[in-house]
Amino acid sequence: MEWQLQDAKNQFSKVVQKARHEGPQIVTLRGERTAVVLSAHDYDALRAGRPTLVDDLLEGPTWDDQLADEVNVRTKTPSRDLAF
Repeated sequence: MEWQLQDAKNQFSKVVQKARHEGPQIVTLRGERTAVVLSAHDYDALRAGRPTLVDDLLEGPTWDDQLADEVNVRTKTPSRDLAF
């Protein structure tokens, strides 16, 4: 079902109940689809199995053996003279 924004604001509890029992509720602003109200169950099903941002950041890029070796054998001395 589609709701104009003003109607959705005025009847928000009804929008939420319909989302729970009838499925996603579309909210429009000046005739354009702007938002969708989902039940928590539908949202969880949509997100299931997808990695989170934290998972993506912790996973990072994979290093092949050659790159790892080059990083490990780099010189331990600074590349610039730091004397002031």
